[in-house]
Amino acid sequence: MQTQNRFLDDLARVTSGAMGVAAGVRGEVEARVREQLERVLAQMDLVPREEFEVVKAMAAKARSEQEELVARVAQLEVLLAEKGAKTESVKAENVSSPKRTRQKAKAKPGSSLKSGDAESGSPASDD
Repeated sequence: MQTQNRFLDDLARVTSGAMGVAAGVRGEVEARVREQLERVLAQMDLVPREEFEVVKAMAAKARSEQEELVARVAQLEVLLAEKGAKTESVKAENVSSPKRTRQKAKAKPGSSLKSGDAESGSPASDD
């Protein structure tokens, strides 16, 4: 019985030693594979996750700013169109009433007309 016990004990020691060596080999293989993978990734010039997230946030911010600017340009175009329409209506009024244009042309440079004197064409007096 002792021989069987000694044999089993030796077998258990060898097995546990082999398991320890296998674990060591496994750790060594993992380390080598990781090194090799890191070397390949470094050659591929890939970006780290943190840098990717930063650039992603910058792109999102730029996109939102661009959308805000598009909306602002649209508002300004509407205001410009309204101002252009007002200017056109003022020009149309000036064209439709040539009397005012003629009166302005008759007015002497340097003399001012009062609003009531505009129809008579007489120069304004200083009161």
